Amino acid sequence: MQTQNNVRGIVAMLIAVGFFSLMDGGLKQLSAHYPAMQVAAIRGLSSLPLVLLWVAATGTVATLWKVRWPLHLLRGALSIVMLSAFAYALKRMPMTGAYALFFVAPLLITALSVPLLGEKVGPRRWSAIAVGMVGVLVVLRPSGEGVLGWAGLAVLLAATAYALSAILVRVLHRTDSSQSMVLWMLVMTGVGAAALAWPAWQPLQGADGWIIVAVGLSGFGGQVAITEAFRVGQASVVAPFEYSALAWALGLDWLVWQVLPDGMTLLGAGIVVASGLYLLRRERVHTGAEHP
Repeated sequence: MQTQNNVRGIVAMLIAVGFFSLMDGGLKQLSAHYPAMQVAAIRGLSSLPLVLLWVAATGTVATLWKVRWPLHLLRGALSIVMLSAFAYALKRMPMTGAYALFFVAPLLITALSVPLLGEKVGPRRWSAIAVGMVGVLVVLRPSGEGVLGWAGLAVLLAATAYALSAILVRVLHRTDSSQSMVLWMLVMTGVGAAALAWPAWQPLQGADGWIIVAVGLSGFGGQVAITEAFRVGQASVVAPFEYSALAWALGLDWLVWQVLPDGMTLLGAGIVVASGLYLLRRERVHTGAEHP
């Protein structure tokens, strides 16, 4: 039975990654016409109507109000930082390079879980984190023709904000519903980013309407699919399939923008991905040791 559930979880994760990759492609398109903070606002607001319908359909409206508001506010702020920084980077670099750097997020989650959650990380996992950081340097190539610059640093900022947000989810999940976490993150992201973007707000162009709708649909679809993936499948089994996003990024870069990454970027991405996969494997072993 668990094997069947894991297969369902893997399929759901692959669908989620596809949706999120298409959403990021839409954000990249929008970032060419609008400021990064406005793109973050569009991301939050475009999915909000669908999430409200989801909350109503699941009968979880009552769970929306009794939540840990300070942590939700902090998560909303982190979401604004993550999306605006990532949108800024997508305007200036290929999706493949951005994803290669963003894949450092699982390594950061493991590292930050020590001071923030009091978790224990052994020498093997610290070694994997160190190797992953070497992969980041390969992608950035501070002394060569890498992506070091404001765009590359913006992706690392986005990855750090995402890692901190993921740690907050671990804390919030103990008391708050999934629906409340998704809804309030989108509300705070959309409203907060819109307020910050208002002084430089650009009128929305009619030609971009379908892209905004696609961002809303794909963002919502990805959220539902990834929730289902972790609901039915074991996290250590389904999580590695998040790295299939690199294939989506390669395909979109080639089909839409006619660009491909160089060999060193792919090498650096491979190092980061391999480190993340090793961390997931060690997490599975570590969990198994605690819960025989």
